[in-house]
Amino acid sequence: MWKSIKRILVLLLMIFTFAGTTSCSMINQKIHITMYLWDKSMCKELTPWLEEEFPNVKFDFIAGYDKIDFYESLEKRNALPDIMTCRRFSLNDASKISDSLLDMTETELVGTFYTTYIENNRDKNGTIQWLPMCAEVDGIIANKDVFDENNIPLPTNYKEFADACRFFEENGIGGFYNDYFYDYSCLEAMQGCAASELMSRKGTDWRTEYESEKAGEQVGLDHEVWSTVFKKFEQFLKDTYTDSDDIKRTFYEAKDLLIKNKCAMIRGTGNDCVNMNNEYGTNCVMLPYYGEKAEDNWVLTYPMYQVAVNKNVKNNDEKYKVVMQVMEKIFSEEGQKKSASKAVFLSYNSVAELEVPECFGPIRECIEKNHLYQRLASTEMFSISLDVAQKMINKEYNAEGAYNDFNAQLTRENKSIEHETIFSQNKEYSYFADENGSEAASSVANSLKNYFKSDILIGYSTFMTSSVFSGDYTLQEFKWLVHERASAKQAELTGEQVIEVMEWLVNTKEDGSNPVLHRNMLPVTSGIEYSVTDNGDGTFKLIDVTINRKKIDTTQKYNVIMLGDDIAIESEVYGNSPKPQEIQSLLNADMFDKNYMTNLILEIDKFAEPSEYITINTH
Repeated sequence: MWKSIKRILVLLLMIFTFAGTTSCSMINQKIHITMYLWDKSMCKELTPWLEEEFPNVKFDFIAGYDKIDFYESLEKRNALPDIMTCRRFSLNDASKISDSLLDMTETELVGTFYTTYIENNRDKNGTIQWLPMCAEVDGIIANKDVFDENNIPLPTNYKEFADACRFFEENGIGGFYNDYFYDYSCLEAMQGCAASELMSRKGTDWRTEYESEKAGEQVGLDHEVWSTVFKKFEQFLKDTYTDSDDIKRTFYEAKDLLIKNKCAMIRGTGNDCVNMNNEYGTNCVMLPYYGEKAEDNWVLTYPMYQVAVNKNVKNNDEKYKVVMQVMEKIFSEEGQKKSASKAVFLSYNSVAELEVPECFGPIRECIEKNHLYQRLASTEMFSISLDVAQKMINKEYNAEGAYNDFNAQLTRENKSIEHETIFSQNKEYSYFADENGSEAASSVANSLKNYFKSDILIGYSTFMTSSVFSGDYTLQEFKWLVHERASAKQAELTGEQVIEVMEWLVNTKEDGSNPVLHRNMLPVTSGIEYSVTDNGDGTFKLIDVTINRKKIDTTQKYNVIMLGDDIAIESEVYGNSPKPQEIQSLLNADMFDKNYMTNLILEIDKFAEPSEYITINTH
């Protein structure tokens, strides 16, 4: 009897112990969230802050491509991240992946956005899948000293703007310079000078129709709206004395003329305006794009980036809950400030109470009236705007001809061409790293080392963008495996110098600057292995560098390929870790083989096997 009772007690104890262990395991298990970044600058303040705010979340932050087409290629592999960001964005482009995105229409988060702006992100079906982060201001920067010295008041409407331009031009000073060298400058000037027309009921109705365009459809320009847009732009070009030289002018050239008081106004961002005042002591202010009356003035803006969520997160209630909490943090006042990383911005939602800089005085009324025009920026709009604006500047046609050409390009039938398969991969390698590194990154690094016939390859600054998938690749999909700014440099380095390079890429500097920012930014190596200590605070320390698990010979010379983006390590908006003086000259070799991924595909029939290139020790 007692033995039976004893067996029952032991059994119950085992059950309770198992249940407790399982419960603890579930509690301690971290939710894994993948988030693709439109740019590495998001790693400066936002991503470390999110990791601090959500200690029970395992984040994988990946710097990919700022293109919807890139996400479309991931969707094809069923590999969309949980959270995705994109800067060059339009609903028209984003419709390609809309079936895979979460509808956030009924969420509390959407309710925090001002109706005027969130409606730009609502498709014809009424769904909202993308949310705009921070309004970057892009308009007219005026050097107020030039105005004051010539006793010209700042304009308050379009006629006064045109009169000011004429006065300055007649007195040997540039009135207004735009850098029509760039597609975005052409697009923004064309839309900005006619914002009141594009924000009319008819203009917004047309935009909704265009943005909701489905595959196989070509929505053309609304004649009433866009014929007026081109007439206004034609007049704008005349009133600003624009000629063919403006097509060659870069922003930096225009900025230099403004700083030297040789020009009264240029196109630029609110951040440019603030920086010129702080760095050069100029007296610059932001101006709007002018309408006939002051109440018709608009400030052109665009989101710092747009954010969407993979609808598959709803398959896991706990994950969905956490992802939405992360989204709420991102769009909180603090989250927006972290995203902007000290840049000047406005907000599209009511959560953030932001201090408007003094130099925004002339556009304050527009801001208070919510006269913020959000640019229409589909991929085709960028390219067509550049082409048509430059042809108008060269007087190849007038407003009517510009309308006809723009509309013809916009409605040109896009024949569905099956992109040619030029590479097939049998094995899959995951991007996501363990304590010994990323299999995908190692596989590509080993393949590139073999291609360059080098002794060592060091890939850094998140040069990889995704897993290596099995199956067919087009050339573009193949090239998308490696980040577009990952350039290749070659150098002859001693083993000691290789160690110095690795210390530059891994170790926190004396002023606290961290070149890693996130674990995915740890170097990927081929031909050498290395070990680091994880300090537990987002920083790492290099322990040693080996070849075939033996200490590297510090005196021997090696042919080394450096593959990455120096700016992502050195720039203040990224890692803020300049190269040490002693290795500065060693890594200044000219970039070579710019098309290394295109050429690699011609030489291999499959990616090389990955290897364990890193050992991460816990502090």
